[in-house]
Amino acid sequence: MIHNPQQEAVDAAITSRRSIRAYLPTPVAREDLERILEVAARAPSGTNIQPWKVYVLTGAKKEALSNAILEVYNDPEKNKEHDQEAYFYYPRQWVSPFIERRRKVGWDLYGLLGITRDNKAGMAHQHGRNFRFFDAPVGLIFTIDRVLEQGSWIDYGMFLQNIMVAARARGLDTCPQAAFIHYPRIIAEHLGLGENETVVCGMSLGWADPDKVENSLVTEREPLDAFVRFIE
Repeated sequence: MIHNPQQEAVDAAITSRRSIRAYLPTPVAREDLERILEVAARAPSGTNIQPWKVYVLTGAKKEALSNAILEVYNDPEKNKEHDQEAYFYYPRQWVSPFIERRRKVGWDLYGLLGITRDNKAGMAHQHGRNFRFFDAPVGLIFTIDRVLEQGSWIDYGMFLQNIMVAARARGLDTCPQAAFIHYPRIIAEHLGLGENETVVCGMSLGWADPDKVENSLVTEREPLDAFVRFIE
């Protein structure tokens, strides 16, 4: 195999991407954020629709959204009223092998954090950290126009991946977060979303805290022969 530095750099950015759940308070420069999003926007989309819309939150605005969601999340009665998914991210009926993979990654994370199966409060607290963007200096909220169909959601996934890879190329880390889709009304109010906008997900972005044990989690991937068939 021919040594190719460009190939190695791209591969490294992809394979070093992990969902980081604890960040340093170090700010991310505005010009870096702008460039990451400009690069990511080169993602392909059917007939160049470009379905993505991004809200970049820092400082007091990020804190205000976090506080508003957590006020509801931590109050069972309020949570019943507000917890309405923008769309179904996960299957409504879990089957093998997906349920086993879901359980494993959950217990791997909780195990690192010392959260036992009977510690429901600990699990709830850890899940709630999503809404603080895991203390990252930058929080991103992504929306899509309701008129768009499944093809545009596929395109959106490529855009999100581009953001994460471009961030890694700059030494930054991310965590894509479906947790935010449970609070579309609060997000819409704080960000001034139009009635046509659906919340796709959130994302934390910043510098990983190397001292936090949860950041040592490396999720497993299936071997190639488990999901690939070469037809010759």
